[in-house]
Amino acid sequence: MGTAIIFDTYAYVKKLKAVGFTEEQAEVQASTLAGIVEDKLATKRDLAELEARLELRLKGMESSVKADIIKWVAGMLVAQAAVIAALVKLL
Repeated sequence: MGTAIIFDTYAYVKKLKAVGFTEEQAEVQASTLAGIVEDKLATKRDLAELEARLELRLKGMESSVKADIIKWVAGMLVAQAAVIAALVKLL
């Protein structure tokens, strides 16, 4: 992953205590939230790296899809020519 997200646990504890949490409740809450923030949230750098990887994959898929379309169209042209040749023989 990229850079860490900074979460000010001290300021968070102060805010919780200001609204009536005990010191212990505020510390447990801050510790739990800090763990979630550090483990689960993506940074802008994480998202940029993911975007770059996805763009590379899409470019690879794009060329593959183009090749498949060309093969399918070529096959349809051959089939169409065969149908026209068969119709010309019947007439």
